[in-house]
Amino acid sequence: MPRMSKKRRLEWSFFLRQVKIGNTTCDRITYNDLCRSCTHSCKQSFRAVIILCPRYYSKRRKKEDRDNGR
Repeated sequence: MPRMSKKRRLEWSFFLRQVKIGNTTCDRITYNDLCRSCTHSCKQSFRAVIILCPRYYSKRRKKEDRDNGR
């Protein structure tokens, strides 16, 4: 696997997590747990705290009535 260039490492620094593989450590691009299973391309970093994602729908969320109860 090729190493990440310095320019790419700087661009992705918010997403990089050091992972120990054998005797060496390498940087891996890591996304948030909620974003990992999402199919959309708006992935967020594992360092970010997701308050609201407009495309994320939990299975336990309460569905809103579109006609406001009419």
